[in-house]
Amino acid sequence: MGHHQDSKDNIVPLIDRLNRNPIGLPDSDTLQRILAILFSDDEAFIASRFPLQEATLMELSRATGWTEDRLEPVLDTMAEKGLIMDLAYGGNRYYLLMPGLIGFFEFTFMKRRQDLPVEELAQLMHEYMFEDPDNAMGREMFGSATQLTKALAYEEHVPVKSVVTTWESAREIVKKSGYGAIGLCYCRHKNEHLGSRCDKKAPTEEICISLGTAARFMVRRGFAEKRNTEELLAVLDRARSLNLTHITDNIRHKPSFICNCCSCCCELLGGIKQGFPDGVAKAPFTLQIDDQTCIGCGLCWQNCNVGAINPVPVNGEELAEVAEDRCLGCGACISTCPTESLSLTPIERPLPPERKRDLFTLILKEKKRYTPHLVESMKKTVRRKLGG
Repeated sequence: MGHHQDSKDNIVPLIDRLNRNPIGLPDSDTLQRILAILFSDDEAFIASRFPLQEATLMELSRATGWTEDRLEPVLDTMAEKGLIMDLAYGGNRYYLLMPGLIGFFEFTFMKRRQDLPVEELAQLMHEYMFEDPDNAMGREMFGSATQLTKALAYEEHVPVKSVVTTWESAREIVKKSGYGAIGLCYCRHKNEHLGSRCDKKAPTEEICISLGTAARFMVRRGFAEKRNTEELLAVLDRARSLNLTHITDNIRHKPSFICNCCSCCCELLGGIKQGFPDGVAKAPFTLQIDDQTCIGCGLCWQNCNVGAINPVPVNGEELAEVAEDRCLGCGACISTCPTESLSLTPIERPLPPERKRDLFTLILKEKKRYTPHLVESMKKTVRRKLGG
């Protein structure tokens, strides 16, 4: 039988394992405190032994030295906490260790829970992601040329002459997903525990959408509630009425989520405002402002979720101007303009990777973590059932 020592000794190997992912977690005292709260001693040990791909109970038994009878209930608890995903496929059950971001950090605040010190975790996670003077997590999350997530344009604002492909349309992504659910917004829920509320009064409940096999896991483990296609489309309509930005996986085939993000709470959009203008892949559009009809009312720059619209003095007045390096091309600001001075115009963007494994391979290469062994592991995985 395998043995392990105290939690501190298990946390460091866990961090090493997490940092083999495309998006890792830079080590710090704050991170170690977060992980020590989220993972018990046994859970940290088991997680540190996970392969990069999904693994069966038998494979994890060999990796840990634990008997299957001892291991299985711990894995079940880890799945309930959102530290791992458990997936049924081909008559077998597979277990996948979640990354920190996007992963078990989010799952921590996607339940109303009493089993964790959520106020302490909210503060620690905020410190880890936003108060590090070296901004190590920001560079880890947003520092690659290829981004983990992308923005989606509001289809109703796309120029008639433009063709919106299925992977560029939030509505088509939902329609083609086959299964969907809604749940808590991690960012807004975490901010509630920090004493902060959304400036746009966007809801915390029933606003973020999960899709496909990831959604099935989340429903089964209490992180989300199943909804039919029409109900999910209504969530998108609600998000648009609040001028929220749709964010999804930066892939063309089977995205696993659509988050509806605001400027004040969303950590992905916050990264853009904190110095990573390319931190979220942009929709193939940019905002155009008609300076002949703009009256400088300020509603557009107040409603832009990434601060891409700024007031500029023109003939003694303040008119709106677009910072194209920041503009996501989402169109969330357009309906706020009383003079209809805003519109989307097409712009060439890089084509998203086809599948999640392609996305991960690109990021690993850009971070010089790529090895043929890692990619072969991803090819063997059943991750295609998670949307890529």
